Amino acid sequence: MLRFAQREPSAVLLVAQLASLLVYPFLEGRGVERSLFSLLGIAILGLVVLAVRGSPAWLWPGLALGAPASILLLIQAITGSEDLLPWSSAFEAALYFYAAGALIAYMLKDHEVTRDELFAVGATFTLVAWAFAYVYTVCQAAAPGSFTAAVDPTADRSWIQLLFLSFTNLSSTGLSDVTPVRAFARSLVMLEQISGLAYVAMLVSRLVGLTVLRKVNER
Repeated sequence: MLRFAQREPSAVLLVAQLASLLVYPFLEGRGVERSLFSLLGIAILGLVVLAVRGSPAWLWPGLALGAPASILLLIQAITGSEDLLPWSSAFEAALYFYAAGALIAYMLKDHEVTRDELFAVGATFTLVAWAFAYVYTVCQAAAPGSFTAAVDPTADRSWIQLLFLSFTNLSSTGLSDVTPVRAFARSLVMLEQISGLAYVAMLVSRLVGLTVLRKVNER
């Protein structure tokens, strides 16, 4: 399994993140659930660093961001406290953005498309979605009431709600049961919407470019 993860890190990362979407709803709570949530976060961070290692990007920024995030998550797993959540989320957001950039560089480094690069397309999308969800977590901690929802509108939004908001904005689905209400939170959401459109445009332009290049080479 470890050898496969080293050979195709993007595939393992994508599968792990998609699987975690099904696990997160059962880890919303305190006590044991909070600890398991933190441990899952550490495992995903390890896969993110592994994906950076297989890209053209430098590894040391990934380690520099992943190490403190993992330590903070471990403290949260041991104590069951959420006091350090905004700090760990800030490091995780930075790491996920860096990893997304690393995977984009990995996909664009040549004119050949490998199987792992195809998985990297999906993994990059989920990395950006996770990164913005962590940004929203920090925003909510700094400015309570930044986000509201149809159910219990005055409460803080849970992780799965913020991740849901991130996916709906990045994919341009735009479901509105979780919405930003403060000005800065709305600015963050608009940045994510632009990021989603730019990523799709980049993918389309790359596919068109590869198609044209293939036809030129066949002549």
